[in-house]
Amino acid sequence: MNRPTPEPLPPALELGEELAAWFATPPGRYLLAWERARFDAAVVDLFGYNALQLGLPQLDALAANRMPHRWLAVPEWAGVEASRLAVPERAGPGPAVALVTHAAALPFPAQSLDLVVLPHTLELSADPHAVLREVERVLVPQGRVVITGLNPASWWGLRQYRAHACARLGLGQTALGRLYLPEAGAFIGHWRLRDWLRLLSFEVESVQLGAYRPPVRSDAWLQRFEWMDRVGARWWPVLGAVYFLVAVKRVRGMHLLGPAWKPRRAAAAPVVVAQKPSLQSLGRPPAGNERHRA
Repeated sequence: MNRPTPEPLPPALELGEELAAWFATPPGRYLLAWERARFDAAVVDLFGYNALQLGLPQLDALAANRMPHRWLAVPEWAGVEASRLAVPERAGPGPAVALVTHAAALPFPAQSLDLVVLPHTLELSADPHAVLREVERVLVPQGRVVITGLNPASWWGLRQYRAHACARLGLGQTALGRLYLPEAGAFIGHWRLRDWLRLLSFEVESVQLGAYRPPVRSDAWLQRFEWMDRVGARWWPVLGAVYFLVAVKRVRGMHLLGPAWKPRRAAAAPVVVAQKPSLQSLGRPPAGNERHRA
């Protein structure tokens, strides 16, 4: 009896599984460790009631946060059953998955979340603009969004571009054409992300870049280049492999304009100036006249 051929996975699901597999490699674990430290420092002092992590169940980005309600959501893909998503109840060392949702249609009312974290979520999204608009909708005024992404203008990004260029030249099977990063769509630079956030009335609080070690694959070579993390932030800060961005949702208040005409000023009352009384007003002659009479 012939077994039915399984349906091919959607492109987004393939990219998600490829990204999850890459994070299990030595460079992926090194990147997750850097991001975990940044998330812990950024969210520990953010207070509110509701926080949401969208994507990347391998990383507990809200572990240090103290909000009473924290959820981990993973994206869904149309036409794919929950069993095909391969989302376990607890994905390894990460947090438990609370819900499966569409990144551009979150099941939360408007202005209901105080914090949203997007660890590499925009890179896997088919429409990152729609995801950011949805995040702006569910965030309360003064709420924060924390975004991480791979930096295309880095040593890792340059190696990825070299592999793509070799593949276009027919050298994809060579060592130069081997991809270093996962094929997770087009990476989004932090400078472009700043412009998108400004259009949605977000104010970028901070941008950090990190992971300055060269694009090597083995754990031993990554440990040998550990010193580059200490000097990279000073000598080549823009070449970090990953960026960490924090933005605040600003809501501009209304300003009531006054009347266009100027109010009439009240007529100025005469000012009474106190004067020193003279001798004549008191009925006494001047001192010179008294001597003349004498």
